[in-house]
Amino acid sequence: MVDTPPAPGRRAFLRTGLTAAAALTAAGPLTALSARTAGAAPMSKLDASPDYGPLIPARDHTTGLALLSLPRGFEYLTFGWTGDAMSDGVATPGAHDGMAAFRRGDGKVAIVRNHEVGAYRGAFTEPAYNPTAGGGTTTLVFDPDKGEFTESWASLGGTIRNCAGGPTPWGTWLTCEETTEIAPNGTRHGYVFEVPFDGAGDPEPLRAMGRFSHEAVAVDPSTGYVYLTEDATPSGLYRYIPRRRGNLAAGGDLQMLAVESAEGGSYSTYTDGTGTEYRTSWVPIANPDYAPGETRPALQGAALGGAVFRRLEGAWWGNDRLYIVSTSGGPKGQGQVFEYDPATERMRVLFASPDAKVLNNPDNLCVSPRGGIVLCEDGSESEYIHGLTTDGQIFPFALNTVVIPEGGVPGKSVRAGDYSGSEWCGSTFEPKNGNWLFFNAQSPGITFAVTGPWRRGSL
Repeated sequence: MVDTPPAPGRRAFLRTGLTAAAALTAAGPLTALSARTAGAAPMSKLDASPDYGPLIPARDHTTGLALLSLPRGFEYLTFGWTGDAMSDGVATPGAHDGMAAFRRGDGKVAIVRNHEVGAYRGAFTEPAYNPTAGGGTTTLVFDPDKGEFTESWASLGGTIRNCAGGPTPWGTWLTCEETTEIAPNGTRHGYVFEVPFDGAGDPEPLRAMGRFSHEAVAVDPSTGYVYLTEDATPSGLYRYIPRRRGNLAAGGDLQMLAVESAEGGSYSTYTDGTGTEYRTSWVPIANPDYAPGETRPALQGAALGGAVFRRLEGAWWGNDRLYIVSTSGGPKGQGQVFEYDPATERMRVLFASPDAKVLNNPDNLCVSPRGGIVLCEDGSESEYIHGLTTDGQIFPFALNTVVIPEGGVPGKSVRAGDYSGSEWCGSTFEPKNGNWLFFNAQSPGITFAVTGPWRRGSL
């Protein structure tokens, strides 16, 4: 058993986190990983990263609790716990989920955070899309030079089950409702909403982007096309082509990915393993904002030859590619990571988990400024954040060890209990120079900011 190290001082914390502030060398696409997966070479989980080392218990600089295990040299603080009063006086909602970070003109970082609240207990802020719905977004501000959170506010209310989403090149967060519920008051849910990083979101849904169980989005900065995932089985990978680039509310066309197959018709990716490659095209979705009793978009697309997936969840744009996650796809049903290249219209399975001990149902993901991929687990038992390196190895980067002691935490309203089985979500790097990684423990609802010697490896 490893003894928990004492919490280092604040000065040492900032020194460790900021020594890596030298100019960032741009990493190319995951060339070594691509070469390795092209031959379907076997991959397995490393017990520890060869670059970062094994995980050891690490204390939170905010509470003093050992909430994470991290490689030596990495440190963290927490903020925005469920129930904490925000700068606008609103209590922080629970069920923290997807996030993205944006650089502000003053050098600080704005982070827009989802809350996957499913209850109809009233909106926590106004204006609201549905005044009875309890989900939405909040916005946090972080000073990367001082290593501290400075303010927070409610930025969108009246939505439900805001799971993931994605950042846009024009400085907004697209938050996604992972549901197609009709509320008791008759409001239809299942939409995408847009939230600026520096203010309040528009409570009017982007209906042309479809009504389905949305999970995440990623935007190609060269075209303005928006790629969308769907957390359902069967699910589709969608592409939204706006009529006016950067103005999603002006309308556009929704399409679904199709994969060429020898038999023709809809292709299933359900059990495809590492290295599987695809030639792709797109089919139109004629009725994206479907009503009860009508055919949902995935089935509309499948009828035209669209490809189907098992529970498409995380999506992120990086290395001039789109990366997406099928949480329960692959030969073992433990997850797949896909890479799509819009320049060639090719897609491949970068990684399919061979066993739950290697990767257990990945969900959210993000791409590091250094080219590696961060994968958040939403499986069973121990919950890890994994790194997928540029040479094709997967390794544990963080372990959830969140246990709230009897009597709780001073100044916090969360209940005592063992939350180490809670899913990880919302991973996103600070955009200024990639010195900070932010992510959430969905329950009891905690936002983490981690810093350390990133440049030792690919994260």
